[in-house]
Amino acid sequence: MPKAKPQKQAQTAPLVHGAAELSAVIVDGHSSKLRGKKGFLGDDANRRTFTLKLEELRKLMRTDDKDPLGRTTTKELSKKKIDAFLYGDDAAAGAIVMGAVESFAQDFADVIAKFLKDRVWSKTERIAVGGGFRRSGTGELAIARTQILLKAAGHNVELVPIAHHPDEAGLIGAVYLMPDWMLNGHEAILAVDIGGTNVRAGIVTFGKGKNRNLDETEVRKSILWRHADDEPSRSAAIAKLSSMLEDLIKEAKEAQLELAPLIGIGCPGVIEADGSIVRGGQNLPGGNWESDHFNLPVELKKAIPQIGGDDTFIMMHNDAVVQGLSQMPHMKDVSKWAVLTIGTGLGNAHFTNRPISKT
Repeated sequence: MPKAKPQKQAQTAPLVHGAAELSAVIVDGHSSKLRGKKGFLGDDANRRTFTLKLEELRKLMRTDDKDPLGRTTTKELSKKKIDAFLYGDDAAAGAIVMGAVESFAQDFADVIAKFLKDRVWSKTERIAVGGGFRRSGTGELAIARTQILLKAAGHNVELVPIAHHPDEAGLIGAVYLMPDWMLNGHEAILAVDIGGTNVRAGIVTFGKGKNRNLDETEVRKSILWRHADDEPSRSAAIAKLSSMLEDLIKEAKEAQLELAPLIGIGCPGVIEADGSIVRGGQNLPGGNWESDHFNLPVELKKAIPQIGGDDTFIMMHNDAVVQGLSQMPHMKDVSKWAVLTIGTGLGNAHFTNRPISKT
């Protein structure tokens, strides 16, 4: 690894995708390949894990073809419906969900304990939990129960739900990919969160000039495309994303927002310095995103060469890293921290805060 350049050269140093050194943090690692009981460690605690546990308990409780959770298959149960069972009047239905929460929390605590044994995760003080699972009452209960289990096992680490709505966290974190000087004179950027089911693009505001405050960053407007329903080709997916961004640029102009010519992208996988994806992009829409002949930032820049008359600059990083960065305002009192995102898989990233420059 090349030696880091002095801080004074930060504004002229080349900026790369998937960077380990960002303005506020060092990205110690992400997309860990640690092994667990079922393969990669992340396979032991994700949305599918919870669904399987819920289904196993439903089978045990079914009598005379009656199921306390009704006839809807477990895979088709929404988070809202599961929460309704958990907090409803039917004790049997609530007990099934509670049992799944307890079993999941035990596995999640075991997974975190194994992460904490890894050199990169040593001395971790706080872990933020994001992803779609965190968005439900069931998920928040599982996080709270996991915290208790970790404390009981002697692990001195704090487990907290990610502060922002998970759908917005993946956009908000993109602001922290950009060096502060690149935000000067502007009050918003475009951000993209690409997943195995959805693509979300949005306008993220952060104020401007002396009033700029990244602690108050928020999503002004977002557009969601559920690409899993359309099953597009890769080229069609890029065209759709470009159209979404063009719509947002138009909206920002109409709202007289000073939009920076920047697009921050969170994407599954390991992102190389040139923006290519080398591992983890298998669930992305419409083809091989890991191909040597495909580069998302390059394709997007072709589609949107300029924003507001200035050349477009694109910065891309792993989606768990970007979602974790949204938690920056709540991690200033610790040195080493991490994020785990519970969704189709278990995204992970670890950070070390950089000293605040006094110059």
